[in-house]
Amino acid sequence: MEMVLEKGLDEVARVFAATYRGDNDLILEFVDSLTGSCSIDEKWVVVVSSQFGCPVGCLMCDTYDYYKGNPTAEELLSQVDHVIRRRFPDGKVPSKKFKVQFARMGEPALNMAVIEAIELIPKRFDAPGFMPCISTTAPVGRDDFFSELLRLNHEIFKGNFQLQFSIHSTNEEQRNRIIPIEKWDLERIASYGDDFFVGGRKIALNFALAPENEIDVDKLTSLFSKDRFMFKFTPVNPTSQAKLHDIVREDLVEEEVPEISLLRKEGFDVILSVGDPRENDIGSNCGQLAALWRKKGP
Repeated sequence: MEMVLEKGLDEVARVFAATYRGDNDLILEFVDSLTGSCSIDEKWVVVVSSQFGCPVGCLMCDTYDYYKGNPTAEELLSQVDHVIRRRFPDGKVPSKKFKVQFARMGEPALNMAVIEAIELIPKRFDAPGFMPCISTTAPVGRDDFFSELLRLNHEIFKGNFQLQFSIHSTNEEQRNRIIPIEKWDLERIASYGDDFFVGGRKIALNFALAPENEIDVDKLTSLFSKDRFMFKFTPVNPTSQAKLHDIVREDLVEEEVPEISLLRKEGFDVILSVGDPRENDIGSNCGQLAALWRKKGP
């Protein structure tokens, strides 16, 4: 692991990029984030990459054209280790909630080493507040991964696990354009979520709302249980690809998303998650720092 780029503000978010195996094309990008936290003692988030780039090609992601394979579990853990020991050299994390999100570059379900890394984190670090987080597009053909994910939640974390599905639209044609990979339909996601849930954290259904994205509330409420699922709405941040496809939507306010109040009336938990605007200046959105390294080079 060789650190090659670093950018940010410690009180907001700091983004790192590192190369691996002596190869400048093997890049992982990861984040130390305090956005939305009153103090690191209360909540701290580390966001890590699951793959060297990503083969999915989501419409708003700056890794749309870059994929170089899978890191090992130790390479995945090196991201967590770097961020932890930069703040806490002894590896003891005091945060009441210490979230490690596999939600940066890459699709976690395409790398089985993610499962091993999640199991190793509580053994490697003294972090009583550890909670793993997986954000996935739910690609088809990954039944082994999702079976292991189910095991982790049922046997080890027992509900202290944040699982998030990237949905973005209830229109399947539109969803396929945004996430151009063969993936589970909403019915399959609902069925898996029912099996996954054991109490504790509800499963998040994430909608990054480009201006034209469709949200069919009736469809959502007919498929998903308010006791097991919640909704998270986020803006589409100004990555290069989002700008290219004219889908940036930074100024997301609740009054402009009527579906939020409709879902709440049906009893669902709904979060409108708008990050600190300084994150856009830092370039802490997915793939931005790795894209900068690829452009500038060593």
